[in-house]
Amino acid sequence: MSSSTSPAIFHKKITAAGILIATGIVFGDIGTSPLYTLNAVFHDRVITEDVALGALSAIFWTLFFQTTLKYVIITLQADNKGEGGIFSLYALIRRFWGKWLLIPAMAGGAFLMADGIITPPISVASAIEGLQKINPHIDTVPIVIVILILLFAFQQFGTDKIGKVFGPVMVVWFTFIGVLGIMGVSHEPGVFKALNPWYAYKMLREVPGGFWLLGSIFLCTTGAEALYSDMGHCGRNNIRVSWIYIKIMLVLSYAGQTAWLLQHTGQQLDTISPFYHTVPDAIYLPTLIIATLATIIASQALISGCFTLVNEAIRLDIWPRHRVLFPGHIKGQIYIPFVNWLLMAGCLGMVLYFKESTKMEAAFGLSVTLTMLMSTILINYYLHAKRVPMVWVVLVTALFLMIELSFLTANLQKIKEGGWITLLIGSGLFMVMYVWRKGRSITNGLKKMVAIETYIPLLKQLSIDEKIPKYATNLVYLTSSGSPRKVEKTAIDSILSRSPKRADIYWFVHVNVLDEPYAMRYHVDTIVKDDIYFVEFNLGFRIEPRIDYFFREVVKELVKTGEVDVSSRCEQHYQESRIGDLRFLVMESFLSFENAMAFGKNFLMKSYFNLKYLSVRESINFGLDPSNVTIEKFPVVVNAVQHPPLVRQ
Repeated sequence: MSSSTSPAIFHKKITAAGILIATGIVFGDIGTSPLYTLNAVFHDRVITEDVALGALSAIFWTLFFQTTLKYVIITLQADNKGEGGIFSLYALIRRFWGKWLLIPAMAGGAFLMADGIITPPISVASAIEGLQKINPHIDTVPIVIVILILLFAFQQFGTDKIGKVFGPVMVVWFTFIGVLGIMGVSHEPGVFKALNPWYAYKMLREVPGGFWLLGSIFLCTTGAEALYSDMGHCGRNNIRVSWIYIKIMLVLSYAGQTAWLLQHTGQQLDTISPFYHTVPDAIYLPTLIIATLATIIASQALISGCFTLVNEAIRLDIWPRHRVLFPGHIKGQIYIPFVNWLLMAGCLGMVLYFKESTKMEAAFGLSVTLTMLMSTILINYYLHAKRVPMVWVVLVTALFLMIELSFLTANLQKIKEGGWITLLIGSGLFMVMYVWRKGRSITNGLKKMVAIETYIPLLKQLSIDEKIPKYATNLVYLTSSGSPRKVEKTAIDSILSRSPKRADIYWFVHVNVLDEPYAMRYHVDTIVKDDIYFVEFNLGFRIEPRIDYFFREVVKELVKTGEVDVSSRCEQHYQESRIGDLRFLVMESFLSFENAMAFGKNFLMKSYFNLKYLSVRESINFGLDPSNVTIEKFPVVVNAVQHPPLVRQ
């Protein structure tokens, strides 16, 4: 989205380029689901007409309710200054309903990331396993592993160039599966009677174990969350328009596979997906190639989505700091090395553990169901905030809760078959968010703030005391205080109590992360002219906080306007810079040994500080030049140890 284009205009516009981008980025995951959905439904099951027609009917109405109605029509309305995604939705509504909504937001984000560990393996494996129709004895695991390693290794270079082919390839893919579907349906045109919801109801009620098939049918809508997450890249109306075509192609693909199933009733489905059974032998190899490309693109989109998700969580202070890089020139494209290699390890572990896509399906879907449930809770509060009539809020929320709880119940049978893995991963990721948030909250609550006016005389006196060596021309402290009147006692102690640090000007810089995505504003308070200043940066939660660069630009502007005068300092004659040298001082905490905490709080705080060791330093997180940074550590005492008195002998 261009910086000159308002979110409202951006989302209203419909362009050929926008539709192409939406097709390539947004729909990869849901677009490759025909490779494995019906295969999962009929895994270890004899093909019957009731199940075949019932499954198609259930797939059609799932796509209607979950994807079209919930996400395309309703959820896409909830844009946060042009951006979407579960954390954007939380940031949009927390001002109305309080921070308790952070719990469902964190749970939804955690299980969406867990889905990112199973989607690439199952997508790529389901495509590559088509080779088994040519060679039934081929071992597809090494091929899948090589593709995944190459995919993750490529992330560090960005997707500027290759990203341009995503749209055309996916357009070819959707058109191709639609044409295949038409070819299949031409032999069984009666298959479209399954669009009558009666067939889905009949399957659920009359077929033995029919209800539990919902766990496999749900796979057709996994990826719907990506519609919302990628809204900021493509625009709401581009997504909506492209979905019309894509949904038609998906329904045709499922109908074509169902037609093939109806021609083979009474038989047991082999390991080959019904999708590949509908492919004519003459174009089988080209189909394998285009299917593999489509699954790689789907995986790429999900990996990029995980990067965006983690970056938003970092900015919202619910995830440990990691190094965030910007490898390309596309706005919003980021790369987080730690997350990339963590995802790769998880994906490879899934392939080695399950080996076959049919077994991976057991772990697939459960985590996404939980994400969708959490988003329904948040959407409910969004509709309240938009003053939608109560009757509609209740009806919409009840409808989606009923559907998603049904899917969740059906998916629970997958826990023992492998679903426990994604459940465990999602729970672990949620705990990381919870521990980080709670630990930060406790640590920040222990910070002692002092009125800066009390120390103004001492700071002014120190600034001109030439008996003390000058520490820096501009000494900059990063502060968590949002008020220009108060700063941390640790910062004042650092200047005055340890080894006094003389500087011409003392700066206190506060970074405030806003609920909107791309804001870049600042405010300056002059506490004492040419001696003490307070600068607040108000940055959107998707903005890279390059505080070193931003701060220099602010100081240059203040010098230019005469609000800061450094012309009297003696070293100016020897320096090219008009603003003089800068020294950033970052205060880092550590857990003191002098703590006596209950087991639960002790575990929480130790876990929090261990996460801090795994994350990058604050100086790197805020984009500070290491040559200009000094780090000072101070102890955190939550509950002080009460020592017995020492007795002199």
